[in-house]
Amino acid sequence: MTRVSAGGRLHVGFLNLSLARERLYGGVGVGLAAPRVTLDAERADAVVCDDPLVADYASRVCDLLDVPGARIAVEETLPRHVGLGSGTQVALATLAAVAGAYDRAPRVRERAPALGRGGRSGVGVATFEGGGFVVDAGHPTERFTTAAPADGEWTVPPVTARHDLPEEWRALLVLPEAPTGRSGEQEDASMRAVVERADPTVADEAAGILARRLLPAAATGDLDAFGRAVGEFGRLNGAWYADAQGGVYRPPAGELVEALGGEPGVVGVGQSSWGPAVYGLTSADRAGAAREAGEAALDVAGVGGEVRVVPLASAGARVE
Repeated sequence: MTRVSAGGRLHVGFLNLSLARERLYGGVGVGLAAPRVTLDAERADAVVCDDPLVADYASRVCDLLDVPGARIAVEETLPRHVGLGSGTQVALATLAAVAGAYDRAPRVRERAPALGRGGRSGVGVATFEGGGFVVDAGHPTERFTTAAPADGEWTVPPVTARHDLPEEWRALLVLPEAPTGRSGEQEDASMRAVVERADPTVADEAAGILARRLLPAAATGDLDAFGRAVGEFGRLNGAWYADAQGGVYRPPAGELVEALGGEPGVVGVGQSSWGPAVYGLTSADRAGAAREAGEAALDVAGVGGEVRVVPLASAGARVE
């Protein structure tokens, strides 16, 4: 039997969504130590699993590995379609667990495209592999125009920068009770609309923030500088999505971001991917204040939800 456990991720944004630049996408994000997906797999004559999503990925994995099946037990799973990268982490955890049960190398980066993962952003694959703050290279624009190639007809974009962030840093997660984020065909249609209209000057500003502020702050472990840069990078990305999601942040994320923006214990507030998850950065000694700020933000927005303060991931998935 093989057990695999992988944390979620924050997706801060993309370096470029304009067809006027040579490379498209280029994901920027941070691995999380929690929440996690944890599952066990053992050899079987067919796929046996009570979780429909895991069972679907397991069937695809068994075809890829040319094995008869697997019995999979899901111990914990990530909240789905809230912006924490559940799809990629579940897919890759399933791949690694089934491969391990059969004493095979999972080769997650190579096989992720066959599972439909890593198409636009390589952040989820990279954090599964090694955690940390990651930036990927994106794709040549002529390959990924307004419609992505079919599953399996791309490679996961390589990592161009990766940094371990200080152990004492924490992520504040505010998960409002709101409709889930976009995925599947709805997400594809929204992304096509965004790419067709994206202002290329936003990409130039984003590149400047990454090169002059985000990367130096990550390398030096400067939480306040990193947070300010993350917040601005996320707001720039929101300008691309404003028409598709009803504002720079999708409701009610905008109210939560605004409420958290002035809190002294939280920096780098933004919306992860399509949301509705809102994040901020803090430190271990400010975790209590950050949690209280998140709960107060939910009250201001008039919505229920969950607030968590979690460590960042300095390593990738655990395979036992």
